[in-house]
Amino acid sequence: MIQTAFNSSKNVDLILFMIEATSKEIGKGDSLILEKIKEANKKAILVINKIDLVKKESLLHLIDIYSKEYNFDAVIPISATNTDKNEILLQEIEKCLPEGPKYYDEETYTDQTIKMLVEEIIREKALKFLDDEVPHGIYVETQKVKKGKTMDNKPIFNIEATIYCERESHKGIIIGKKGSKLKQIGTYSREEIEKILGEKVNLQTWVKVRENWQDDDSIVKKFKIED
Repeated sequence: MIQTAFNSSKNVDLILFMIEATSKEIGKGDSLILEKIKEANKKAILVINKIDLVKKESLLHLIDIYSKEYNFDAVIPISATNTDKNEILLQEIEKCLPEGPKYYDEETYTDQTIKMLVEEIIREKALKFLDDEVPHGIYVETQKVKKGKTMDNKPIFNIEATIYCERESHKGIIIGKKGSKLKQIGTYSREEIEKILGEKVNLQTWVKVRENWQDDDSIVKKFKIED
């Protein structure tokens, strides 16, 4: 992953380099990244995270030592506890990016199919709500996406999807006590899918075990993983 990031840096329009505000000096790992940024010689934004954990003097010192190493187009301090700076970061990113050709209409949200969106959203919710070791061993398949009508003749998408995991013990974790965890994943997934589709959604999810699925090329190719 790291090598892929380094190789890609030569062909990008902008590099975002994130460091932690709690750093006192430029560490070995960050020095290596800085060298790669210098080699790429691209526009770059320095993003300093966790600024709520340090005093202003420490933050200014960090900005000073990094600014001496590279001519960053912007330095943006941020914090997960205060998202006010996020909009500033997005604005700075937009400033640094060149205007490109218009490949899609302005109203086009994505070029993915509904099935693909459903699978990504459910897996993302699993990453959010499950124990760390479980989500990386799961994948999602959408079996059904069918548009219909509700009892009061309003449009609704009927969607069925299965969450596959590698172990029986993981199945229990995903389902949770009396189905609570699966219900949580399903509820938040349905709400996000409804926002994207702009229609009501009836989402049904199941959990099944498929051991060693990561050795199945036909499944792994769905994630577009390359060596």
